[in-house]
Amino acid sequence: MRSDDSETLGEQLAGWGKVAIVETRGRSSGRPARTAVGFWQSADGTLYTAAGSQAADWALNLRADSRCTVTIGEQTADYEAVEVEDDERSAALRELILKYGTPAERLGLGPVFRLSRA
Repeated sequence: MRSDDSETLGEQLAGWGKVAIVETRGRSSGRPARTAVGFWQSADGTLYTAAGSQAADWALNLRADSRCTVTIGEQTADYEAVEVEDDERSAALRELILKYGTPAERLGLGPVFRLSRA
């Protein structure tokens, strides 16, 4: 699959509300960078997302600059990301695995973020 094909798939899935498009600012380039990520939304509207690797570019970008824009379906909003740990991290990972199934289990290898409306 070509990279532009996967980007199109990510955009389609986000349009259907299955994933979120997170736009960060490149930590080196300073340019906007977009990626499709799985998410879980808590009852209060807070979003949680997790990376499958410590080296995931979008996660490293959020560590460098916590501001991001998230698009799910027809909704786009600005968010502030906070990396979570301990019980909150475990709970978010559990919900992501329940939502996306067994392949999501590798999410425990990277950082987990709470995204709150800015």
